[in-house]
This record gives sequence, C-alpha cells and structure tokens, in this order.
Amino acid sequence: MKEAMFYETLDDGSLRCRVCNHFCKITKNDRGLCGVRENKKGKLYALNYGKTISYGVDPIEKKPLYHFLPRTKAYSIATVGCNFGCMWCQNWRISQAPKPKRNVEGRYITPEEHVKNALSRGCDSIAYTYSEPTIFLEYAYDIMKLSHEFGLKNVWVSNGFMSKEVLEFILPLVDAMNIDFKGFDDETHKLYVGAPVKPVRDNLKTIYQTGVHLEITTLVVPGFNDNLEELEKIADFIIDELDASVPWHISRFYPAWKMSDVTPTDVDILKEAEKLGKEKGIKHIHIGNVY
Repeated sequence: MKEAMFYETLDDGSLRCRVCNHFCKITKNDRGLCGVRENKKGKLYALNYGKTISYGVDPIEKKPLYHFLPRTKAYSIATVGCNFGCMWCQNWRISQAPKPKRNVEGRYITPEEHVKNALSRGCDSIAYTYSEPTIFLEYAYDIMKLSHEFGLKNVWVSNGFMSKEVLEFILPLVDAMNIDFKGFDDETHKLYVGAPVKPVRDNLKTIYQTGVHLEITTLVVPGFNDNLEELEKIADFIIDELDASVPWHISRFYPAWKMSDVTPTDVDILKEAEKLGKEKGIKHIHIGNVY
C-alpha cells in the first residue's frame, strides 16, 4: 500500500481521484471504481502497490506489438483491478477481483526485483499489461524509472482511459503503447464497458502527436461492434486523426465472463474489416486470435 498520486481533497472531506477519466469521488473508507484506490483517514491509497498478481515472459508480438522490437521478449506484469468492466473480459479473474471491496491479492515484488528478473530472462522490455496499468500507476511508475536506467524499454498495454494529466506524466517514460480502441459509439461503449469512449479518442491523438510508438487493437465482439459501420468509424479515425502508418489489430472475440454464452466472432467480418481498412489506406492491419 502506498499513498496514491493524482488526487485532491474536496470541501466535504471526500477525495477526488484524478488518475483516470472516471474522476471518482471517494468517501471515507470507500474505493474507486477500479477497486484498488481507497480513502483511508482522508488520504487516498493505492492498495495494490507492489502486489503482483501475474508476471512472466511473453513475445512482444503477444501484447500485441508487431512493429516495435520484433522477435524480442517482454517481461509482463500486472496487479488486480481495472477501471473498466468489459462484459467479455478474458482476464476478469484479475481485473474484477478486488471489486467492490474484496481483498487485494498479489505477491509483493519490489520494482528492483522486477527489473532484475527482466534482465536475467533476456528481455528487452517490461510490459504493463493483463489488467489496466493506469490503476497500478504508482507501482508501474517506479518500475519504469528503473527500467530505463538499465536500458529496458517500457510497454504500456492499456484501455487508454487515463486522465490527460496522467498520460502527460507517463509519456516521457513510455516507449510503446498498444491501446484498446473498443468501439466508436459512446452510448454503446458505456453499456458494454462502463465508460464513454471520447477520452480514449482524445488520448490516442495525444499519444500519436508525442511520437511514442502506437498500435491499436479492436476486439470485434458480437452485438457490440461487429458491424462494418462501427468498424469503418474506427478506421476513419485512424486515417483522419492519426496516420495510415499506425498498425491496427483486429482481434476475434472468444466467450468469456458475462458473455460466455456468445459464439466467437465470425471470421468473415474480420476479413471484411481488414479489406475496408486497407481500402482506406491503413498500411498495417493484423487479424488476431484466428488460428
């Protein structure tokens, strides 16, 4: 546990978390939507600091990043918690574990140990992944500072919903990002994910403008975004607001969590989205989760 970054005290004694675009108002002994930030005696604490729930070595392509340090290994880490509630979450046992006020599980591992582990395993980068890294910002930040000192790159795999000030805070230490651009329509995004999508679009523009390596992933989910109209809006955004060189990963949904009774995405819609994206000029499109 560590005092959180980016919060303020309100007139009524509650706290306003400023880590992500939910800007949760957190009363005494309560937590934010992520399940890991708690108001204790007028201070906001990150309950997940140092508590690693998962770590291991992955190919960088699994993040997925196909155009950043190809054929290298990424040392991947996560804590429990997430500021989204995607109905199809593959990692819901990690992301949703501490909600609403359950124990915050994890093995205590210091930032120094993580960097040492990454180096000893021949990795070129550390990836903050599996759950949403924004909610373990304090822990990730300490690791990122150390990793650069030892020549490792930092990879941020995120839903892109962090606040503008947090994004600007981490960008100097981030070398590459893969952002989940889940859908374009705000109301549908709120229904399935629990958050509006506009902050994600704004953050994508900021990330691209700063020159950090950026790749985008869209998981195509039946009933949510598996139609060409929605996918075309995402493709147009990449072309019009970012650049044709930004890689777009179009991934197949498999049943999980609250959508365990839904059939996997029709591969044909993935191929149609790929064709549409190429016709619009996107240079790098990769279909994922199809074997």
